[in-house]
Amino acid sequence: MKPDELAVRRKKEAQEAGRILGIVYEVMNNNDGELMPTLENRFAVIKLICDWKADIVITHRPNDYHPDHRYTSIIVQDAAYMISVPQMIPDGEPLRKSPVFLYMPDRFQKPTPFSPDIVIDITSVAGKKADAICAHESQVFEWLPWNGEWDSKLPSNPAEKRKFVGDRYLERSTAGRFGDANLKWYTSAQLQKIKYAEAFEICEYGSIPDKARIKQLFPMLP
Repeated sequence: MKPDELAVRRKKEAQEAGRILGIVYEVMNNNDGELMPTLENRFAVIKLICDWKADIVITHRPNDYHPDHRYTSIIVQDAAYMISVPQMIPDGEPLRKSPVFLYMPDRFQKPTPFSPDIVIDITSVAGKKADAICAHESQVFEWLPWNGEWDSKLPSNPAEKRKFVGDRYLERSTAGRFGDANLKWYTSAQLQKIKYAEAFEICEYGSIPDKARIKQLFPMLP
């Protein structure tokens, strides 16, 4: 597919994932593999964060295999402080209170591994997460299996294929992956019932929340 054709398809997939999750996606205009940490992109992210009056901003860590992921992280980090500078938002209002900036988990160990600060039980909605992942069909049914050389393992039956891919990606969310960090939020007895979890690392560039603030932002925590 040509980049513009892929962009149209990926946007529709994102919108379908958003529908499944009950959220709204706003997709910025950058072709796959071409994102750069330009001033234009930084200003666009600053404006979105300010327009949304964001409480939480979630992004990649800066060490990642994909250039789009790395540069997304850089753009968001560069925006983190500038959202409070009035001249950076000529057609909007700066935020007086910085959001909490969070990193998503990854498996990379160098220069530093992911260090979970917040762990949230998602066992009851893991199926919805799998469905949202599978909505990105061009990636999880086509590109990533081919690129990762596991396309031959995909079942031919559509329902079986969907379950296979969903289960494969949910393996990354098993609660045991986050070790002792689970005990910051759940008792040992509670952990016996938790199969899947989301975890986040707090980025030092935004607000540093205490435990009370974290529970306010994530009311599903016990």
